[in-house]
Amino acid sequence: MNVIIPDKVSATSKRLLEAQGFVVTQKAGIGIDEANTLAKGADALIVRSYSLHELSFHLSLKAIGRAGAGVNNIPVEGCTKKGVVVFNTPGANANAVKELVLCGLLLSSRQIIDGVNWTSGQKEHGENLLREVEKNKGQFRGSEIAGKTLGVVGLGAVGMLVANDAVALGMRVIGHDPYLSVDNAWHLSKEVKKAESLDSLLSQSDYLTIHVPLLDSTNRMFNAKLFAKMKRGIRIMNFSRYEIISGADLIAALGSGIVARYVTDFPTHDLLGVKGVIAIPHLGASTEEAEENCAVMAAKQIAAFLKEGTITNSVNFPDCSLPRGGKTRLTLVNLNVPKMIEKITTALGEANLNITDMVNKSRGDIAYTIIDLDQEVDDEMVSELGSFEGIVKVRKI
Repeated sequence: MNVIIPDKVSATSKRLLEAQGFVVTQKAGIGIDEANTLAKGADALIVRSYSLHELSFHLSLKAIGRAGAGVNNIPVEGCTKKGVVVFNTPGANANAVKELVLCGLLLSSRQIIDGVNWTSGQKEHGENLLREVEKNKGQFRGSEIAGKTLGVVGLGAVGMLVANDAVALGMRVIGHDPYLSVDNAWHLSKEVKKAESLDSLLSQSDYLTIHVPLLDSTNRMFNAKLFAKMKRGIRIMNFSRYEIISGADLIAALGSGIVARYVTDFPTHDLLGVKGVIAIPHLGASTEEAEENCAVMAAKQIAAFLKEGTITNSVNFPDCSLPRGGKTRLTLVNLNVPKMIEKITTALGEANLNITDMVNKSRGDIAYTIIDLDQEVDDEMVSELGSFEGIVKVRKI
């Protein structure tokens, strides 16, 4: 099976896949025409930031692995319609992002950047520099974070780590996440308190860090209405997506003093040069360790899917796995409509094929089924199943 990597992804992913028998072609920085040529006959793609919106999706393509969390560079809806599973790597870069958020907390509290910039311009003082520093350092006085209240909106992989470390740094931490997973709840410090509501969290917080996905419901979520409910002088960390906050409303809140500092990993033109804004050039996952973790995770997910049909951490398909049993495994992508399973199992039964085990999972309008059978299954049977109305893709493993 062939895997194409048209991007600068850690070479570890290539080595891992080749060790399992995959043929891997990696060419970083190629144009879309060359990518289309390479993608012909490819079973999977792995990308980091390479845009696939202009890629022609060939029938052979079964999966796309994104070495990172966001999938804005992948046409996910189109992939779903064609039965292409899109994976991402949540949590692989969580520690890197967490560390930058903690850095942001300190940058927002202590006028470190302003002080460093001022010092860089004092070379003319020569041997009198230290005297000049002592005379002027008062203008860069800041605040300590210990004892202050940090509100964490979103307690996923990153938010949970930030909350725990902020507790260790002596902060009072309150969290808000209506969709908190059981796993993250187990890993959350008992010192992190649950906010009664988002409004309650905003009214108490000296610092706010935002860790929510970009959805229709969260686009411009933080606007004038929510800024009005915040504690005056709040310092905000946004390491989620720039669209989470209304730029115009933020600028107004900075101007009025409601927001004292805004630290973001997503610089936008309207915020550059605005007093109180610290814009970082999207460095959250830019560590050697994070890039390696993402590459390894993406490669393992692609390998498990191509070899076993296992789906883990897909953004458009349900998680689905089944211990291997029987001689042949079939995987089917179908529309999530009534009687599809009945139609599939009936066809297999009429062909005297015995099902040893199966699992069916759905997500929205799409469903995914893994079926293990006692006998070999010929290509004619696969074609017959693929011809059924509502079947998107059938694969024999």
